[in-house]
Amino acid sequence: MTVAEIFPWQQTIWQQIRQPDSLRRHHALLLKGRKGTGKLGFALALVRSMLCEQVDAAGRVCGKCQDCYWFEQGLHPNFRLLEPEALSVQDGTADRNSEEKQEEAGGTKSGKKPSQQITIAQIRTLDDFIYLSAHQNRYKVVLIHPAEAMNAAAANALLKKLEEPPPEVLFILIAHGTSMIPATILSRCRQIAMPTPDRKLAKDWLIQQGIAQPDFRLAMSSFSPLLALHYDEQQSSPHADFIQSLCVPEKFDPIGLAEKLYKQDLSSVTSWMQKWCYDLMSCHLSGRVRYHLQQMDAIKRQAAVIDPVAVGFLWRDLAASQQLAHHPLNPRLFLEEMFLICAEIIHPASSETR
Repeated sequence: MTVAEIFPWQQTIWQQIRQPDSLRRHHALLLKGRKGTGKLGFALALVRSMLCEQVDAAGRVCGKCQDCYWFEQGLHPNFRLLEPEALSVQDGTADRNSEEKQEEAGGTKSGKKPSQQITIAQIRTLDDFIYLSAHQNRYKVVLIHPAEAMNAAAANALLKKLEEPPPEVLFILIAHGTSMIPATILSRCRQIAMPTPDRKLAKDWLIQQGIAQPDFRLAMSSFSPLLALHYDEQQSSPHADFIQSLCVPEKFDPIGLAEKLYKQDLSSVTSWMQKWCYDLMSCHLSGRVRYHLQQMDAIKRQAAVIDPVAVGFLWRDLAASQQLAHHPLNPRLFLEEMFLICAEIIHPASSETR
């Protein structure tokens, strides 16, 4: 990745971080900000600019040296990327390590569902990397993405390394939110708030990528441009079915809908429900709809008959559900409970006849 591939809304922060000696004053950086705004791409561009042996003053890599080649192949000896196994499988980076390293880091070939967590075993694989001499005695970089995926044991193991940082090693942590990261880790990092583009900039960028209906995609993706860019290919069909079910409350089937969606990312499904809930309350109070502009008529009909207090309680419950969405005991029951409460709100008469 080159400077030219840094997203337009990141140019200023790139110039600030790339100032002389800016990186070497800290042993750990925490890039925090909304999901889908390009934090991972920015971090990888930063890593590559640190590793390239012919990088220019602006941070542009040469793309021709041995370091650039190793980085492109995922084989650079001075770089390690730690992320949940499920994320590695999804983005195709699982093959960057040998089978032996995958097994050490908690990866499995037994057919088990890939882990959503960064484990203590993965943190321990860093021991030899950070404490032994670097290739050509140069800087070493560890990238942890996302940091909130570390379980408690992994976070404690990382803390020990941050408390006594080895020389010439930079830890870069990426976080969509910091509430689940221990304060002891946060206090040992230089925290950098990554910028979020305004709606016009995000819309213009999506248009440049050839995206139709950018306003709709941004709304459905919490106004995060990268999530909007990949909206169709990742979740368009199940999300459309979900919205269609909500638009016809008299036919809303909580049990059947949970059966259809329990294999989806539960955090995303919960977010869909939160957006619908927000629009109901917003329309009830102000007549405005933020997310589901194409479903304006259905939302107006429901907003006219909802109990705002009940919607408020649902909103509170959804926030709690979002915290549990990554580790539910039973995904199907998780969704059934959420949809049953929703059914009572969007179609109150149905609960009276049951």
